[in-house]
Amino acid sequence: MKIAAIPRALACAASVLLALQGTAHAQSDWPNKPVRIIAAFAPGGSSDLVARQLAQHLSTRYGQQFIVENRPGAGGNIGVTFVAKAVPDGYTLGLGTSGPLANNKSLYNPMPFNAEKDLTPIALVGEIPLLIAVNPSVKATSLSELVSLSKTGTNVLSFAHPGNGTIGHLGIEYMRINSGARLLSIPYKGDAPAMTDAIAGSTSGVSAPVTSLIPNVQAGKLRALAVTSKARFAGLPNVPTANEQGVKLEATVWSAMVGPAGLPKSIVTSLNDEINKYTNSTEGKAKLASLGMASLAGTPAQLSALMATEAKKWKQVVESAKISVE
Repeated sequence: MKIAAIPRALACAASVLLALQGTAHAQSDWPNKPVRIIAAFAPGGSSDLVARQLAQHLSTRYGQQFIVENRPGAGGNIGVTFVAKAVPDGYTLGLGTSGPLANNKSLYNPMPFNAEKDLTPIALVGEIPLLIAVNPSVKATSLSELVSLSKTGTNVLSFAHPGNGTIGHLGIEYMRINSGARLLSIPYKGDAPAMTDAIAGSTSGVSAPVTSLIPNVQAGKLRALAVTSKARFAGLPNVPTANEQGVKLEATVWSAMVGPAGLPKSIVTSLNDEINKYTNSTEGKAKLASLGMASLAGTPAQLSALMATEAKKWKQVVESAKISVE
């Protein structure tokens, strides 16, 4: 190397070092301005309210504002797409659900983002199971009895659900495929009209998130047969899970925090730790339970694995049942 070239090489190395130091300082100084949490659904819903709970907790813990911004539409895809395209500096995060983070991959073509490549998993937050309930006139008091009843004679039991591609729809189709039950799924535009027709007897029953059905179950207008989580739901402790009754079915709406791909590991680790502290705390569990949600916790790797597993599971159901949201 020529002597004259040495100063230039040293200068170049120094500039690279300074750039790296600047990046490291920016990460260690995070957050030094307000952070946006993109809620992928409309204000007032459970996803929005969970995002606001987390925003309040994180604002307190970090001493910096975490502000919820709603970007609903396309089953949560619009909000999560915004996160996927954001600069990975820790100032744009997203609170998504199992829809845009896993299930929608098989329902929307094309998908506006690739969950595995365009997002950084941060932390699981909680889940809401389905409730399988029937009109009281239906002669079944358990899910196993319902499956047997559907196979008797010419019986085909109709089940209302909140719409094509929703977890209520996917859950019924999963049960039909795996148990051989003769079930006809009927789509509605939301939980309320699906529930109303099940109460009226226009359909045999309804499959929808448990929170929307509890009041009418408690009033005796619907008979609860099963929840679809691994463990029983705290709000209906006497209702067994589907698995307890020998009917293979786990289907929940889970929520999780994500960021754009390339989010610095230090920020991911810090956020994961704080969110886990919240979901494991007595206060956090109680606040999530007030929304009908069971708290969850775990590592970013566990969230990543869940996203992949759920996407594969529901892809098989979507293809077998020929489900379309178009």
